Amino acid sequence: MLTENLTGEKRRTGRIEVVCGSMFSGKTEELIRRMKRAKFARQNVEIFKPSMDIRYSEVNVVSHDQNEIMSTPVDSSASILLLSADIDVVGIDEAQFLDDGLVEVCNELANRGVRVIVAGLDMDFKGRPFGPMPALCAIADDVTKVHAICVKCGALAYVSHRLVDDDKKVLLGETMEYEPLCRECYRKAMEASGKI
Repeated sequence: MLTENLTGEKRRTGRIEVVCGSMFSGKTEELIRRMKRAKFARQNVEIFKPSMDIRYSEVNVVSHDQNEIMSTPVDSSASILLLSADIDVVGIDEAQFLDDGLVEVCNELANRGVRVIVAGLDMDFKGRPFGPMPALCAIADDVTKVHAICVKCGALAYVSHRLVDDDKKVLLGETMEYEPLCRECYRKAMEASGKI
């Protein structure tokens, strides 16, 4: 996005936008929507995702509704900085899987005048802050929290409840492994499993 300063010169204004929430809440869908609008506005865009995320595609970012956009898989946040020359808008999906250096990378890009749109889980399956997402929310110019619907009661979902007995922090999955639950239904599920 270009703005005019007091002397009438055009300059890009950098910013960081975070889209966060539980699984099945539409985070990736919103990221794709914003990136497609930027493309339509003839801006140079690049979208990145962690190379470990191969659930739907090894290359594309794909939403649960099967909407997709071409992306570049990366192993570390430093790669994003290296691959973002001459880009107006940078999108980053599944940011919770990237390293903590992502916070500084996003700041650096925004300071260069790049619009950075980050999507990711804000909490893990135990309801704890996940990866660099809390710090990204803190430094963002704009945070959009999106919600799935609790599959038990229909209230707004709070967390992604893991259905399989696996305690690893990172476990890629879909509806067979996770379900969105509200705070109350999550508490009941944890009590029933003896985990609280």
